Amino acid sequence: MVEVIGVYNANGTVWGEVSYWVGARFGTAHCSLCEITHGTFRESADWQKCRGTLSAPFSTFHRNDQPDDVREAAAGITPVVVARTAIECVVLLGPDEIESCGGQAEELAALIEQALSRLQF
Repeated sequence: MVEVIGVYNANGTVWGEVSYWVGARFGTAHCSLCEITHGTFRESADWQKCRGTLSAPFSTFHRNDQPDDVREAAAGITPVVVARTAIECVVLLGPDEIESCGGQAEELAALIEQALSRLQF
């Protein structure tokens, strides 16, 4: 079984959420994964639809609440998409690949599926 995990370039505390929201509006904070998966205040309908088509479950965390095995695989890089297998966690997509989606949920889902197809079990 494979699980796909996205890690946002933001902290999940109340202060972290507010800081990111304000920073995003003033151009001082940026997370291309947030832009794809969320609207102003909640998960976007486009992402909900695309997430439902993925061949593996997808969950998200913030920089400060990601699991230790994911943190180790990502090596401090955010945003990132990681696959957790029975053996290890491996990075599927880094910041540049996520940014290349141009905010489009369909593009992110396609890149995730392509990366999953290359995994060796």
